[in-house]
Amino acid sequence: MSFYLGKRSKSRLVGLHPDLVKVIERAIQITPIDFTVLEGLRSIERQKELYKARKSKTMRSRHLTGHAVDLGALINGAITWETRYYQILADAVKQAAEELGIPIEWGGDFNGFFDGPHYQLPWKEYP
Repeated sequence: MSFYLGKRSKSRLVGLHPDLVKVIERAIQITPIDFTVLEGLRSIERQKELYKARKSKTMRSRHLTGHAVDLGALINGAITWETRYYQILADAVKQAAEELGIPIEWGGDFNGFFDGPHYQLPWKEYP
C-alpha cells in the first residue's frame, strides 16, 4: 500500500528547510505505515507555550528555524502514540534521508527522553 501527504500535512511543511521537506516527501513513498505532519515551523509564542507546559525541553527548538518536523503515526486513520509505530516510521524516515544523502536526527534516539514524533536536521550540518 502506498501513502501520500494530504493537504493539511503539505501546509505544515511550508517554511521548512527544503532538505527536510525532501526527506518527508520520500518517506511517505516508502513507509509501511501512514503518517501525518503534526507540526513544522513554530512561532516563538507556540514554543513558549510548549516549554511552559513541559512538552518541549528547550527554547532553542529547531522548529523555530524550520529545521524540525513532528510526524504522527496513523493507524486505521487515527494518530497513535504507541512507541513501536514510531520506530517503524523512524526506519522509513532514516532510509529516505540516507537515500537522499541528507543527515537526519530522530527524537527517539535522544539521550534522556523519547521524542518519537520529532525529526530534525543536525546543528552541525545545518547551523
